[in-house]
Amino acid sequence: MHAWPASEVPALPGKGRDLKIHDTATRGTITLAPGPVARIYVCGITPYDATHIGHAATYNAFDLVQRVWLDTKRQVHYVQNVTDVDDPLLERAQRDGQDWTELAERETALFREDMTALRMLPPQHYIGAVEAIPGIVPLVERLRDAGAAYELDGDVYFSVESDPHFGGVSHLDAEAMRLLSAERGGDPDRPGKKNPLDPMLWMAARPGEPSWDGGSLGRGRPGWHIECVAIALDHLGMGFDIQGGGSDLAFPHHEMGASHAQALTGEFPMAKAYVHAGMVGLDGEKMSKSRGNLVFVSALRRAGVDPAAIRLALLSRHYRADWEWTDAVLAEAVARLERWRAAVSRPDGLPADALVEEVREALANDLDAPAALAAVDRWAELQLASGGDDASAPGLVSRTVDALLGVAL
Repeated sequence: MHAWPASEVPALPGKGRDLKIHDTATRGTITLAPGPVARIYVCGITPYDATHIGHAATYNAFDLVQRVWLDTKRQVHYVQNVTDVDDPLLERAQRDGQDWTELAERETALFREDMTALRMLPPQHYIGAVEAIPGIVPLVERLRDAGAAYELDGDVYFSVESDPHFGGVSHLDAEAMRLLSAERGGDPDRPGKKNPLDPMLWMAARPGEPSWDGGSLGRGRPGWHIECVAIALDHLGMGFDIQGGGSDLAFPHHEMGASHAQALTGEFPMAKAYVHAGMVGLDGEKMSKSRGNLVFVSALRRAGVDPAAIRLALLSRHYRADWEWTDAVLAEAVARLERWRAAVSRPDGLPADALVEEVREALANDLDAPAALAAVDRWAELQLASGGDDASAPGLVSRTVDALLGVAL
């Protein structure tokens, strides 16, 4: 599977700062200082409804991570998956009378278009669950053979008790885990499981559903969590820098994935930091497919909204915050974009070296994009009010906003 084209990231004078970021697992802010190559895995879409503002907010957060690392003169090895076979996708295809593969391909293509328009930096490896199946099967077999997994009526389950660190990502109690498991694709009430929380690794073939050769597992398809583990271990190895996604992935997805990887390798932790973006709401509720209250990036683009304004709207809220998308949020972003473009269009300007460092400092401090926007706002306000005589300043501001915030002025 191919990703989307990369926009050029301008080089800035000097060097950025190491990233301090909130880690869900330690419940605090940690400083990440990767080697020459920073490694990040971000969970991708299930392609049956893409790309809504909640998706865009999540991928915007991890795009900022990449930009901060690139500004420190590191390379970034970024991996993202596409869950291109899963129950919700199959259910949507059946409901709409579509071929599930055609639905997945269409929505994935639309996601790529939206990511390109929003100037999100692409992953080096963009991997679909289906293409990862040959690498998933041996991992499930290894877990089973090691006693970390067991069969139940042809399905294979992971035993959460095989990982002594289970629970260390989300820090939820057993009852909260059970409730979320039931809400988020698990089957805690299935009879015969050793532990209600045990997640499925391999689902035996069901009538009328797609299935693949699972070797000694029999025909079937992979569970949700092992898919990401197989892709991450193959392309990044253990101990990569960031496992990222929306806050609704902390449990069960990232909790289970960490335990899968740790049981497979005997190493801990799977990732140095578990980083989660907040949820975006509309009309007082979380924006989600099940509620049908989605605002789509493609629809905004078709309505003539500049993608740079959409991106500024996303940047106006801290990535970890839960917030609500409104017309006012977008209007504020449109006005901000106009002010900034007017400010940098002047031939001369106020010196901007200090602004570059302010933006760097804000983003290095747990991706504080609102503080970065406020710094540019102050420069733009003074620039429009009085201006200056530094001919290089407008260009430096444009490059800074482009390189660190992903907004083309």
